[in-house]
Amino acid sequence: MKFKAIRIWALLGLVVGLAGVLAGCATVTQRADTADTWSTIKKNKKVVIGLDDSFVPMGFRQKSGKLVGYDIDLARAVFKLYGVKADFQSIDWNMNVTELHNGTIDLIWNGFSITPQREKQVAFSDTYLNNDQVLVTLKKDNITSYAGMQGKVLGAQTGSSGANDIDTYPKLLKDRIKNHEAVTYDSFTNAFIDLNVGRIKGLLIDSTYANYYIKHQAHPEDYRVTVGSFPKEKFAVGTRKGDVTMRRKINAGLKRLAANGQLKKINEKWFGSNVDTPLLKK
Repeated sequence: MKFKAIRIWALLGLVVGLAGVLAGCATVTQRADTADTWSTIKKNKKVVIGLDDSFVPMGFRQKSGKLVGYDIDLARAVFKLYGVKADFQSIDWNMNVTELHNGTIDLIWNGFSITPQREKQVAFSDTYLNNDQVLVTLKKDNITSYAGMQGKVLGAQTGSSGANDIDTYPKLLKDRIKNHEAVTYDSFTNAFIDLNVGRIKGLLIDSTYANYYIKHQAHPEDYRVTVGSFPKEKFAVGTRKGDVTMRRKINAGLKRLAANGQLKKINEKWFGSNVDTPLLKK
C-alpha cells in the first residue's frame, strides 16, 4: 500500500509539473506575440525571416544552394535601410504561423497572402504585390476551364492560400474534382513533377510561381494557365501582432524603395513588366 501511495504521489507530481511547464510555454508564447521586438532586432542588427525555399521566384535555392528570389531581394533592401541584416530560415510552410508564434522566426515573408483566417493569428504589412490563383494544366489534356476538371485529380500545396480557396469556394473546383479533395504537396516543385507525368491533371497555384516556372521550362508551350473566379490575393509580410514598430518600419521601407526606384528594379529583375505592384500606383 505504501509503495502504491508513493507511486500515486509521484504521478501526481509529474502531472502538476507538466502542467506548469505547459503553462510556462503558453506564457512565453503569449509574451512573444505581444512584445514589440524592434529594439532588440535593431540592437542585434539581425532579423530572421521564415520561408518555403522552393517557392520560385519569391524565395528558392539554386542548384548551387544559394538562396535567391524576389522576396529575398526585397527584404534585404528594406532592412538595409535600417542597418539590419536579413537572415532566412527554411520552414515547413504548413507550420509558418506556429514558427512565428514560437519565436523561431521574426517574420513570414515569402508570397504570404492576406486571408481572414491568417488575420486572426498574425498582423500584416501593407500589400506589396497582387497575385491570382490559377489552374495550370497540360495543353494535351484539353482542359480549358475550371469546369474541365470534372472528375479529375487536382493538386495544391499544403497550407497554401490556394488550398484554402478550394475549401472556401467549393463550387469553383472542390465540387468538381475527383473525391472532392485536392492532392496536397509539401512543395509546388513536387506538384509539377506529378502534373508532368499525369498523376494529377491540374494544379491550383499562385500566378507568380506558375508564370516563372513555365517560362523557364524547356517547352513552355506545353502548359495552359487558366484564371478562374477566385478573389485576387494580396502578398504582404506576416508579423506577430505585438510587433507594431516592425510593421511601421517595413511599410516605411517599402515606400522608400518605391520612391527611389529600387522596387521597380527588383520587379523588372524577376517579373519584367508583368507584375501588379500597388505601391507603384500611388
